Amino acid sequence: MTDQTSTWFITGAGRGLGRAITEAALDAGHRVVATTRSAHDLPEHPRLTVLTLDVRDRAACREAIAAALALTGRLDVLVNNAGYGLIGAIEEASESDVRELIDTDLLGALWLTQAAVEAMREQRSGHVVQISTVGAVGTMPTLGVYNAAKWALEGFSEALAGEVAEFGIRVTIVEPGGLDTAWATSSMRFAEPNAAYDGLRERLFGSVEVPWPVEGEATGGGTPTADAADAILEHVADSADERLRLLIGDDAPGQVAAALGLRLDDYRRDPRFVAASQE
Repeated sequence: MTDQTSTWFITGAGRGLGRAITEAALDAGHRVVATTRSAHDLPEHPRLTVLTLDVRDRAACREAIAAALALTGRLDVLVNNAGYGLIGAIEEASESDVRELIDTDLLGALWLTQAAVEAMREQRSGHVVQISTVGAVGTMPTLGVYNAAKWALEGFSEALAGEVAEFGIRVTIVEPGGLDTAWATSSMRFAEPNAAYDGLRERLFGSVEVPWPVEGEATGGGTPTADAADAILEHVADSADERLRLLIGDDAPGQVAAALGLRLDDYRRDPRFVAASQE
């Protein structure tokens, strides 16, 4: 390893954004420990180690971090990318729908963060990158369970940033808008539909069909994952960039502005808030 080479640990690396970050990190000369939950077609590379990991298993998460540390003796960047979306009104979501998503999208990131921070604290440096979404700023009907997981991810990550800064550890919450991945197509999961919400589905998606038909690995358009990965690597490499939240994609700023605007409209109905904001 050189002084410029870091050890990256990236979850959900089999495809989509996780794969793009893996490839970008390798291209930049870094060592990567990439995890997937099932079979993958990641290419062989002398600086790439692929582990099978179910992030819902806390003990397995700690073992995977230990395996990464055993390779080079340090862990520089953790990217918590593993996760998926769920379409379903709150009433439609079953207990298994909710628990499986929370276990993956929220608790998986928490378990890995705990294990990584322990190592980073001892080495007095490190960077935790949490892949969130603009949906952690606002919400969308039928994505409420997913929104809840990402809002919680941002909540603990913001607190974490204040806890670990003195140990030389940075935290970044990445908020992408639309990405050119299969997240909204073949990777999407669906709750059992209730006909009472067919009208809502028709208005939102133009169809009441659930799940919606997908051909092969069709993607939802949006920012290319390679561009998103490059932006993340550039941010990590820039020690002067102290942003906690990093917007990715041309559509992300507008979506965040709209969501925050709605929240501010509510707060501004309270004259005490208006007075406090003018102080």
